[in-house]
Amino acid sequence: MKITGQSAIVTGGASGLGGAVVDLLAAEGAKVTIFDLNASLAEAKAREIGGRSAALDVTNEAAVDAALSEAEKHHGPARILVNCAGIGTPAKVITKEGKALPLADFSKIVAVNLLGTFNVLSKFAARVHAAPLLGEERAVIINTASVAAFEGQIGQAAYSASKGGLVGMTLPLAREFARYGIRVMTIAPGIFLTPLLASLSQEVQDSLGRQVPFPSRLGQPPEFAQLVQSIILNPMLNGEVIRLDGAIRMAPK
Repeated sequence: MKITGQSAIVTGGASGLGGAVVDLLAAEGAKVTIFDLNASLAEAKAREIGGRSAALDVTNEAAVDAALSEAEKHHGPARILVNCAGIGTPAKVITKEGKALPLADFSKIVAVNLLGTFNVLSKFAARVHAAPLLGEERAVIINTASVAAFEGQIGQAAYSASKGGLVGMTLPLAREFARYGIRVMTIAPGIFLTPLLASLSQEVQDSLGRQVPFPSRLGQPPEFAQLVQSIILNPMLNGEVIRLDGAIRMAPK
């Protein structure tokens, strides 16, 4: 699918991996709408790229429906969806004092990362499934998992479960949406220089980067965006999870 002229939605697009995707899509001529919980950051990014923004919680069905309608009103039916919204606060299941992790804490991470992604993609697909074909396809959906889906570390039970859910639903979604010409792909990034990691000391960043076999450094958000671009442009990429991790395999801690 060509990017130029297409309407695109990027969740979590105000910064980090999503911000890099927004920059690339806008540079390639897409009409981008940013969905993000941080209203001020989203508005600033939208002004920067000449796009639009919607401040919302991706788990809110009514808010997502309304934002998709507003995006379609201004940019036309969206054909590209990149889901980058997510959270990942680490927490052990049992504390040193022997207390169990509250179910609400576990549920919140699963709700945002897994249910929120499903909420947006399902409503996106329902809108575009009957739109006119663009060549041989109608749309492409790209979700963001993590290598933690495969090698979750201690303290990542909730995060790994949420990302593993994204991995698990990739092929079933691609199979179901095939009849509509909608592709579904998932990227599982390794250790990338997101705002969270950027807040750490340079010493810690370098230490994390040395864990990556090659290149031995943190991944850069534009490298994530470059893979998003490749997936959009290549119609044979469908129903697969691609690790983008420099060959890292995470240790237990």
